[in-house]
Amino acid sequence: MSIEVIGERFGLHTRSSSYVFCVTDAGLLRHLHWGGPIALDDVIVEPLWELSTNDLIQDIVPQEYPAHGRCRYSEACLRVCFPDGGRELDLRYAAHYATGNELVVRLADPKGVRVDLHYEVLEDVIRRWVVVDAETDVLIESVASAQVPLPFSDLTLRNVTGRWGAEFQEMTAPVRAKTVLESRRGISTHHHNPFAILSRDATETAGRVWGAALEWGGNTKVVAELTQYGQTLLQLGINDADLGLSLLAGESFTTPAVAMATTVGGLDAMSQVFHDYGRSLMSGLPRRVLYNSWEATNFAVTCDGQIALAQRAARIGAELFVVDDGWFGRRTPGEDGGILDGLGDWWVDPGKFPDGLAPLIDEVHGLGMQFGIWVEPEMVNPQSDLFAAHPDWIYHEAGRESDLARGQYVLNLTRPEVRSYVLGALDSLLNDYDIAYLKWDANRPMSQVGAARDVWYRHIEAVYDIAAELKVRHPGLLIEACASGGGRVDFGTLRIFDDFWTSDNTDARDRLDIHRGYSLVYPPQAMRAWVTDVPNFLSQRSIPLEFRFHSAMTGSLGIGSDLTKCTDDELTAYAKYVQEYKDLRPLMLRLHRLEDPSTNDYRLFQYSSDAGAVLFAFLPSSRIGHTATSVRLRGLDPDARYRFRYEWQDHEARGDYLMNRGLRLWLLGDYASTVIRFDRV
Repeated sequence: MSIEVIGERFGLHTRSSSYVFCVTDAGLLRHLHWGGPIALDDVIVEPLWELSTNDLIQDIVPQEYPAHGRCRYSEACLRVCFPDGGRELDLRYAAHYATGNELVVRLADPKGVRVDLHYEVLEDVIRRWVVVDAETDVLIESVASAQVPLPFSDLTLRNVTGRWGAEFQEMTAPVRAKTVLESRRGISTHHHNPFAILSRDATETAGRVWGAALEWGGNTKVVAELTQYGQTLLQLGINDADLGLSLLAGESFTTPAVAMATTVGGLDAMSQVFHDYGRSLMSGLPRRVLYNSWEATNFAVTCDGQIALAQRAARIGAELFVVDDGWFGRRTPGEDGGILDGLGDWWVDPGKFPDGLAPLIDEVHGLGMQFGIWVEPEMVNPQSDLFAAHPDWIYHEAGRESDLARGQYVLNLTRPEVRSYVLGALDSLLNDYDIAYLKWDANRPMSQVGAARDVWYRHIEAVYDIAAELKVRHPGLLIEACASGGGRVDFGTLRIFDDFWTSDNTDARDRLDIHRGYSLVYPPQAMRAWVTDVPNFLSQRSIPLEFRFHSAMTGSLGIGSDLTKCTDDELTAYAKYVQEYKDLRPLMLRLHRLEDPSTNDYRLFQYSSDAGAVLFAFLPSSRIGHTATSVRLRGLDPDARYRFRYEWQDHEARGDYLMNRGLRLWLLGDYASTVIRFDRV
């Protein structure tokens, strides 16, 4: 890793790539290269000419951070409005400095705006962000975190899209004209996750791939634009829809960062880079086998009922017991399902817990488990003490009926008193009880944010601040990010939170697709996945227990079944699979998404570590002919020997055999699955 500066040329070098740009004679930042490693003193800066009076040099130059105006017409990174109503920006190079692994290049506009472009060079990743300084009052109308031009006109874009219950569905499309992937709901994920992967005929194992992911959990925007000059522009940042950031003279604004990487090793290599980066953001605290009570009880939570579940959760080997929604305020099931009461009132319901949470927590600890609890701090119900006392604390527009969704309003966390209340309520809960894990939910989108158009940004800023402060005050606390399922999955959230609830859809078959899409960028260690009862509440499918467990094991294992309805034999089976996961867990470091070369429909996930590997193979349904599949493993030491059980016999083979020749797997029937463990000898 290094930063190289020769005059006004800049080279950023990771372990296997270089990123190069320079200052033009006109003071523009011209992008030159992002790809394999090159030496800065070898770089040739080819001349550029205006093609016509309609194709001026400002538009032709592939700029690092182009602003609105000055005869440039592709997507701008920065748009502002000055006090005189002017909106043109003319950003030119002003200065640069490098310290350690960070380079800062300053651009300046003579009317009083400075932009510092920050580049942080890590082992395989370059992080970029921008600081906008105002020397006069300005309104920021749009501000991207980064843009990079690529000199190709035939790139393929990959992302994940979806909706509630169907998050992380892989999307692949050629870049034509302009493609915009965005979120406008106040959360980052359900519809388009804030990342983009670009490639030219890449496979899982080969081909040049470029990837970039925005570190932000709110409204986001990713733009891939094919220009008329044969370039593909990739831009990421907070969404400019309904955005207005007012800066007074002397104030500044810092954008979220973008993590960028490139590789010639195909999609799997790109995923490895991002997984490594994601794990570097996570705390070193262990992710324990979790039991969550939601699907067993819904809102009908009682102390005795939770104790009964906890006793069975301990019996099957759970390490963390989490009480979900229904423990607080007056959150009682009724004709409304219990969703109109309680949110905002973060005191323990004495009708459900006459002696508080202490008896339950003591029982959980006595059973050898940690205790966790569900909260939804950003929301308030209309039938709550908090709303009765402070009806003005929600987002609403004067003269309009307040938007009610899922029986709740969104608290205006940009108000200091609201932020203080939420932090204080959660802090008191954690002070009163020994709670190791918070499941932080957010079950409806934001709306009616009013005239202050910085709210979309400031709200997420407040969420991060509250969560971060709780972890400072309560060392060892883990916080799960849940937003009506997988609505807030991104690297910005992972910097503060610890786990992702990836989807409310716990169907084991559907989860295979969700897990594969998620794993394009995000580490499986942060992906909570549950085993739940059948028929599944959403799909109505009845899937065998082994398949359900194997599917959940590809993430961070949790159980959400109603264990009080299980027979002794069923509890024994649950315990067997939980122990199998615990035995495999030390080997499950790096995830590889393997390709199925057969005409059947196998789903293959493989983990590798220095100590060995684990292969998960699934066949949701057989096709005609019951064909087998060839599995070539990845990430092994080619010279090491590995011991494994295959086709009911014990075997040993070198890593190069397993990676180059591999194994033939033949699963039969519907919802068939198997797990093969490879121990390094």
